[in-house]
Amino acid sequence: MNTAQAKRVLETALLCSTQPVTLRDLRVLFDDALGADTLKVLLEELQLDWSERGLELVSVATGWRFQSRPELRLYLDKLNPEKPPKYTRAVMETLAIIAYRQPVTRGDMEDIRGVTINTQILKQLEDRGWVEVIGHRESVGRPGLYATTRHFLDDLGLASLDQLPLLPSVDSQANALSSLNMPEEDSTQASLSLEQAIEEVDSPTAQQIGPLHE
Repeated sequence: MNTAQAKRVLETALLCSTQPVTLRDLRVLFDDALGADTLKVLLEELQLDWSERGLELVSVATGWRFQSRPELRLYLDKLNPEKPPKYTRAVMETLAIIAYRQPVTRGDMEDIRGVTINTQILKQLEDRGWVEVIGHRESVGRPGLYATTRHFLDDLGLASLDQLPLLPSVDSQANALSSLNMPEEDSTQASLSLEQAIEEVDSPTAQQIGPLHE
């Protein structure tokens, strides 16, 4: 199989997938005849091939996927003007604490915020698939330790937590998450902010591309 044909296979598989696809799964397409390094090169070539189109190929926490470009969301939203629910400042600050300080207990979050954390806030974040309990602290009551999920990274278009900006205070962290990767005035390669990502993945015109064969 030549390079052009291999790229065509990758392109088709990714466009028809409803979820990010890992390198391991992509290797199955070629019966492991292509190694991970070769696949990465082909994927990077595909990124260049699509650089001037309405879709972009990106690497997120759980694999590779095609998605619509953020700057085109304004037009896609016209297909369905229904607005997704807004998230409160308390939710954003709690999410920021978990993202930056993880793993943390509810008590840790309350100490940092200086207020009691409403149970519904954590439930809302868990139901959204952004946080989960990954263990329990060996202390009185064995409180749960919260951490963000790979789904959280996927929804923000991040490959790892290392891509979060390093900031000292909860307020600045919450603000940073709210404006994460905001586009420059002349940028055509903008990533979603946290608030945009929240609206995008809750919107009927979600950015990730579904199967084209449906």
